[in-house]
Amino acid sequence: MPSEIREPPKGLRQRFVDALDRGIDRINRYASRDVSRALSDDSQAPEIAAGHMGRLILRAIPFLRPMLIHIIGFILAGFVIAAGFGFAAALGGDVWTNKILVNEKLQPLQQAFLFVDNTYLKTEFLSEEELEEVEAAGFGGDDLTQDQRKRVLAGFMVWSLIGAVCGVLLYGFYSYYGTWVWQNVNQFLRVSMIEKVEHLSLSFHHTNRSGDAIYRIYQDSSMIVNVLEECVLGPIEIVRDTLIAITFLMLLDYVMGLALLLAYIPMFILTAYATPIIRRLAVANRVANSNLTSRIQETFTCLKVVKASGAENTMMGRFDRDATRALDAALYVRLGMVILSLIVSTLGALFVIGAEYILVKWTVMERPTNLPAWGVAVVSFTVWNLGAYNVANGRVGELIARGRGVVRLWCMLQDLFIGLERAYYFLDLKPNVTNPDNPKPFPATVDKVEWRDVYFDYEDGKSVLEGVSLTANQGTITAVVGSTGTGKSTLMSLLLRLYDPKSGTVRINDTDVREFSIEDMRANNAIALQKNVLFTGLVRENIAYAMGDHVPLETIQAAADVACASEFIAEMDRGFDTLLGERGGKLSSGQRQRLTIARAVIRNTSILILDEPTASLDAETEHRVLRNLSEWGKEKVVFLITHRLSTIRNADQIAFLSGGKVVEVGAHDELMARPDGHYRAFVEAELVGEQGGAEST
Repeated sequence: MPSEIREPPKGLRQRFVDALDRGIDRINRYASRDVSRALSDDSQAPEIAAGHMGRLILRAIPFLRPMLIHIIGFILAGFVIAAGFGFAAALGGDVWTNKILVNEKLQPLQQAFLFVDNTYLKTEFLSEEELEEVEAAGFGGDDLTQDQRKRVLAGFMVWSLIGAVCGVLLYGFYSYYGTWVWQNVNQFLRVSMIEKVEHLSLSFHHTNRSGDAIYRIYQDSSMIVNVLEECVLGPIEIVRDTLIAITFLMLLDYVMGLALLLAYIPMFILTAYATPIIRRLAVANRVANSNLTSRIQETFTCLKVVKASGAENTMMGRFDRDATRALDAALYVRLGMVILSLIVSTLGALFVIGAEYILVKWTVMERPTNLPAWGVAVVSFTVWNLGAYNVANGRVGELIARGRGVVRLWCMLQDLFIGLERAYYFLDLKPNVTNPDNPKPFPATVDKVEWRDVYFDYEDGKSVLEGVSLTANQGTITAVVGSTGTGKSTLMSLLLRLYDPKSGTVRINDTDVREFSIEDMRANNAIALQKNVLFTGLVRENIAYAMGDHVPLETIQAAADVACASEFIAEMDRGFDTLLGERGGKLSSGQRQRLTIARAVIRNTSILILDEPTASLDAETEHRVLRNLSEWGKEKVVFLITHRLSTIRNADQIAFLSGGKVVEVGAHDELMARPDGHYRAFVEAELVGEQGGAEST
């Protein structure tokens, strides 16, 4: 019996990574308990409880995971740099004020940094033997000579220059490193949002403005960077700098440190009172800017219609109105923050003035400090002197500034959390169309497509399809006909699983399409849309769209031949490598339509859907395209959604929709033979319309 094969034990690093991933997964499940709100109503201030704010921050952790090592390194680097510069500032401040200006001799650490001998050292730090040597050399006492002061000044200037150069380099590296880390985090969130939006059902996109989605993905998503910087790094930096400042003050005098901590209380009370106002203004600002983005998007999308209708002034008026509202909303939220900051700053200034008065009084009195014994080797602050005053005064100002910083941070967080929740709103949306738990493989050959007693209505409750039943077999072309709004395009959307029916089933080879994966359904269906959407890029890239970047030119040419597009492509300057303008603006509507058909044909799927495929083609080109499609689709199921009689006549079967139902199915001649038939009435009405149009011409 063969011995059991065991997996090699995981290394320490892998066990750590696995534990980290499990921890992040638990945190994410906890944080996702709150469903994010749309926050599109600017009439009231949304409640943002502390727990909700915490969960919003925790939800960012999965996006931090790829950059976790860099984030930890960035935070640690901040602590090291801040502590290093704080220490250097205290050391340098004592050298400048008490040594160079006041003429005192050095502490041991200062002597070591300046590379000078014992004659520069205070006598209290010398042994008896060293003291005798110093006095014998003529350098007794605790005052520097004129030459010694110049030497200390020269050393101080050299260290100041080194510190300045190192500071600039460290600050530049630290700033760039932080930007690189946080922008990568933002990128992960944006990609997740785009992925989520792309998989949402069309019912979401039909009821939401695309400009709002653009603003949320581009602008609101960037709040994850600001929130993490301000809500994670910001508090860390505030706590770090506050602890450093408080430590320095406590080492000098406990009373001053505790008094300045109490100064924070009125600042925080005022901030709590103003918070709901800031929140309401923040929501109004984001809603107004979202509306402005939608207006810009709609303006450029409909630019041709605007120009053709001479509606430039109307469009400019609407844009100006939305832009003014967005500007006012942005100014109001910032005005609220500025007013609160001014009030808090005034309170802080009063505390600074009071603290400075006390510090000056203590310095004049030479009041003893609380400096411990080990601190004497670094600085000479055993009593309140000029150096101690300068250091303490700077720390007092820093503490008050940090208090104002906390208030400013809190105001910013109200806006940032609102923006971040608006971004998370997309991630919390649940698509109406979902994959089955165990999808069936898509059949290699599609023998038939069938709708069985299908009912469908949109979210507004408007019924579109009411008991539709229809079958289309392999090798046939089925024309779906009916007046506008009868559900022709909706019927095809159900086949693509852009929606799911309210009741009834859509089947392929007697299998409900909901049993296949969404990816398989759309990979095996090709559609040429009526709107002829093209993209800025090469002709070959537009035809091979969604097929990858390495489609052979021969395959692209074959699809263009079926769509009768090769002839006009050959006349272009660079053929298939010709660059199209935005939305194919350089092409005629008929040329754009043929490229759209070629894009559907190149996918070579079992099912082809053509939505008004020849609406912009002349009669001769239409005939050639339909003949090619008929030959090409001998082993496929082809659907035509059209109003053109010349297109309808060539179909193998015609399904006529009326009132959300398929009321007639048959060939053209068969349906025309029915005296009171719906299709015959439709054709006669179309013919009368065509004759009337011809006579008027």
